[in-house]
Amino acid sequence: MVEQSSVLGGAALRRIRRREGLTQAAMADRLDISPSYLNLLERNRRPISARLMVSLAEAFDFDPRDLRQEEQVGGIDGLRRRLADERFADLQIDREDVVEWLSAAPQAAVAFARLFDAGAAGGGSADQSPAIEVRREIERWRNHFADLDHAAEALADELRLSTSDLFAALSTRLREKHQLSVRIVPGEVIPGLVRRLDFHARQLQLSEMLPPHSRTFQLALEMAQLEARELLASLSEAGDFSSDQARTLYRRHLAGYYAAALIMPYGRFLRACEATRYDFAILERRFGVGFEQLAHRLTTLQRVGQRGLPFFMLRVDRAGQFSKRYVGASEADFLESEGSCPLWRLHHAFENGGRLATQHVAVQQVDGRETRWLTFSKRVERGSAGGDRPGEFVVGLGIAARLAESLAGARGLALADEGAERIGPACVRCPREDCLQRSLPPHGRTLRFERHTAPTTPFPLADSPV
Repeated sequence: MVEQSSVLGGAALRRIRRREGLTQAAMADRLDISPSYLNLLERNRRPISARLMVSLAEAFDFDPRDLRQEEQVGGIDGLRRRLADERFADLQIDREDVVEWLSAAPQAAVAFARLFDAGAAGGGSADQSPAIEVRREIERWRNHFADLDHAAEALADELRLSTSDLFAALSTRLREKHQLSVRIVPGEVIPGLVRRLDFHARQLQLSEMLPPHSRTFQLALEMAQLEARELLASLSEAGDFSSDQARTLYRRHLAGYYAAALIMPYGRFLRACEATRYDFAILERRFGVGFEQLAHRLTTLQRVGQRGLPFFMLRVDRAGQFSKRYVGASEADFLESEGSCPLWRLHHAFENGGRLATQHVAVQQVDGRETRWLTFSKRVERGSAGGDRPGEFVVGLGIAARLAESLAGARGLALADEGAERIGPACVRCPREDCLQRSLPPHGRTLRFERHTAPTTPFPLADSPV
């Protein structure tokens, strides 16, 4: 397979040649290459060199960005996540098929992605919601925004010169550069809020109900709005959204990304991860963050030349509903389900007293593949500024089992394949036939009932998908 840094553009070359009405020999002559070499290029047997890109631009008014059309669908992983839908399960489309499709017919792949995103996965209208539009845009970027990382890292280095106390450094910056004082106020002063910007008093007011790490994050969020305003606007305007609601929600995610990058600057954070073998407890203390903030950040470590391990992250409630899902570079396409498997110990963390739960799982995919993961989960609360009962969630982190052996959290664990506990996606997408925990039959399968037998499984399935 050609390395990711190489550029295959056979489909683009064929479109140019047909548009101009040229034979391969005539086009090769204009590009000063041999017809046999052009034939290899059009069949994606050779990558397009930088010199040839210049020749194409000069001879045919060609835009090199046309060679990166796969970015519009989130690359190979973005297309695979769409094809993981249960409607395509019987086709057994593997990664190599997706690579070939993107190389041979990128415009057709983009057309498919647009149609899929415009319609609802599963047949409803949920895919039109702002939250799902935003999630698809985040996954298109693999939740890595290099410009935000660099900008936040530069400011973090500047702030570090004054003091190692980030809350104090941010407070000073807000006061001296933006004429905003920071004030911790009783919850009843700003009921139902955790932060309020009072322009009249020139105050940024934070609820006393916030724990210390959340107070720092709120200051970093305000800094994002003040000092990264143009960058946030540029990125959010470039997104393909159907409503202002979705664009605003996306901008909020970007601001949160910048805030996390300010608290956990990329280079320093990655070095700490590697030095501690991704010890979550140490990283939380060292950077003064909560587990959910840490989990977010771990999904973003994809800087070229400085990549971290590819984690996925999710947040789930007691009903098994996902309120956050970041696949990042992990290729965990089983998270495309609208709910989670009850056999996943993710749910046990609600009763685990805030302790970290670990589980080695084998996930049976819709297309029949089985992938293995080491997952970590922990109960977190969303505090209430008004004294109401806090919201309860479980935040989960996961990484491919083959990459997990060096982690501090994997000490003492046997990660051999036979030791993994079998789980699946949500019941309506799960292909497992022998699960006693199944609550609903899978979409696209025929149930088999017999008069003289009573199977142990609640929904006996026919042998093959329909």
